[in-house]
Parts: sequence; C-alpha cells; structure tokens
Amino acid sequence: MATYKKRGSKKFKNEDGEAQSAVERNSDTAKVFNTLDETASKTEDWVIKNQRNIFIGLGVVVALILAYQAYTNFVSQPNEQAAANELAFPKKYFDQATSSPVAADSIYTLGLQGSDGKFGFIDISNEFSGTNAGNLANYYAGISYLKMKKYPEAIEFLEKFSSDDELLGPIAKGAIGDAFADLNQADDAYDYYVKAANLRDNDFTTPLFLFKAANTAMEIEKYGKAQSMFERIKSDFPSSEEAANIDMFINKAKYAQ
Repeated sequence: MATYKKRGSKKFKNEDGEAQSAVERNSDTAKVFNTLDETASKTEDWVIKNQRNIFIGLGVVVALILAYQAYTNFVSQPNEQAAANELAFPKKYFDQATSSPVAADSIYTLGLQGSDGKFGFIDISNEFSGTNAGNLANYYAGISYLKMKKYPEAIEFLEKFSSDDELLGPIAKGAIGDAFADLNQADDAYDYYVKAANLRDNDFTTPLFLFKAANTAMEIEKYGKAQSMFERIKSDFPSSEEAANIDMFINKAKYAQ
C-alpha cells in the first residue's frame, strides 16, 4: 500500500551553503527589488535635476549633426563639383603640353595661370584647397613647373599634394626627388627617392625609385645603402627594366666600399 509523504517547507541553500526557507528567500528577493527601486529612484531624481543640461547636450549633438549634413549638402559637395569643373580647363593644356614633341613652356603656363577668364592650376589650388580637385591641381602645377625647370615652384606644389593612389602618390614624391636632383641637392633627392620607393609596393614605381635612390646613394657615398637597394631590385623585381644589368650595379656598389 502506497504511503503518503507529507510535504514540508522546502529548503534552499544560500551562497554560503546554509539552508534557507522560502520565506527567507522571498525576504532576500524583496531586498534586491528594493535596492533596484532605490537605484531607479535616484536615477530619476538625477534626470529631473539635470534635465535642462541633458536637453541642452542633446540639442548640441543634433545641431552638430544637422550642421554637418548641411555643410556636406550645400557647401562641400557643390564645392567639389565646381572645382572638378574648373580643373577640366587647365588639364586640357597640361595634356597638350605633355604630348608635345617640343618644349611647351607656353602651354604649361596657360595651364598654370589659366586664360579667357578661366582658372588655372594655381587658382584652383588656392580657391578650392579643401577639395579633391584642388589637391590634384597641386600635382599638375608641380609637374608643370618641373617640366619648365622651375624646381623650387615644383617642390612647393608637389609638397602640398597627397594621394593614397598606388601610382600617383609615389610619382609625386619621386618628382620632388627629381627637382632636388636638378638643384644639385643630392641628399634631399635621395631622401625623396627612398620615400617614393617605400610609399607603395608595386612593380612600376618601386623598382624605378629604388634605382634612382641607389644611384643617388652612390653619388653621396652611401655605398652600402646603394648595394642593398640594387640587390632588392634583383630579388623582388627581376622582370623590371631596372633589373637589366643589375649585377653590374651591385658589383659597382660592392667594390666602391
């Protein structure tokens, strides 16, 4: 015959392992909720006391967001478009000058200074300095001056140009190196050739400027540097034009030491 087991008050254990009745547990739970209520109440009181400052802070954040959106929509984007439109005019002269088989200083000058009421690269660089087109104007102006053998001006504008492009960035740095080389400032030329070689690793600009840097290093008697750069061309860029006869250059640097 089955026997009936009388249910007593079920015991639980607290964190210390001590037996705890349901009443005690309910009491502890009440304490937790009371604590939460007190915390919430304090938070509400703080919000009430500081609601003016909170709303001011939120208003400032919203105002900044709206101001940024307004600047982007009504200032930045129209400026970018206007600068791009202006850049098309002098670039036409730049392209014409670079493809000309003869000296084209007068054409480069038109690109730099503009004509017929249109901006040249110099004006665009000044008037649209914060835009992509204004940045590109620095590059075109710098290369134009370099082609015209006006090296200080070339350096000035190329220094203002910056680009993450894999080719354009190194070419601009290397062009500064060329300008310093033509000014017979070999140490400065070497520094910029090294920067150009290390700026982006690719099969065109890297071996080109490594080769220029190495030959300039030979000129300023940094033979060890020259040898390591010639050897890098041989190991990393064996198919490049600069790798042709590279052993001769390596031996030249080696024996110069």
